Amino acid sequence: MRALFSRPALGAAVLFASASAASAQQIDLGGIGQASGTTVGTIIQMFGLLTVLSVAPGLLIMVTSFTRFVIAFSILRAGIGLQSTPANLILISLSLFMTFYVMAPTFDQAWTNGVKPLTNNKISQEVALERISDPFRAFMLRNVRDKDFDLFADLARERGQEVARDTVDLRILVPAFMISEIRRGFEIGFLIVLPFLVIDLIVATVTMAMGMMMLPPTVVSLPFKIMFFVLIDGWNLLVGSLVRSFN
Repeated sequence: MRALFSRPALGAAVLFASASAASAQQIDLGGIGQASGTTVGTIIQMFGLLTVLSVAPGLLIMVTSFTRFVIAFSILRAGIGLQSTPANLILISLSLFMTFYVMAPTFDQAWTNGVKPLTNNKISQEVALERISDPFRAFMLRNVRDKDFDLFADLARERGQEVARDTVDLRILVPAFMISEIRRGFEIGFLIVLPFLVIDLIVATVTMAMGMMMLPPTVVSLPFKIMFFVLIDGWNLLVGSLVRSFN
């Protein structure tokens, strides 16, 4: 547990703030008024640090497996027919911890190769940023669809940019990866909803055949869907399938 939630979580927290944080640590506040160039540089560094820290949660979602997990869990809740159970806090927390589980090797590599040497002043900020981003680039390249990658690569080439898959710019790779994750999340969601839809159709047919026109079929089908999901050990199957779906 310590290895899963201490170093990876800390690595995720400082992942995108490390370069700017290191810059902020080196700021000499006493010399702000010495030269206008130094003052402007200091302000830019502080502004960059605050900006990166404010958008770090969004950046974490963009380059990890969180998107696929949260989409699948949300579609599952809608497919069962429950409006607020499990609560959003539970679904997001489960998605977050499953993200830490899947991304633990990536976080460890970023921490060991980039963040830790940077905090010990053994490497420069540029080298640290490259070492931190490399594990995430490799993870996204393994899981991005070729069609989505080619889309953004072709758009970049139309603007005169050179695109190589192994050294692709994150501005091209991240949106392609996110589109791939959203698509796969909906594909998994379709497979999740399908058996619940069959139960709804069967219950609706039976209730109409019995003449219970005023009784909403969802009221009758809800207990059957919950019982079906529990009997097949649905959470175990779903979470296991989601984890195995990542390369």
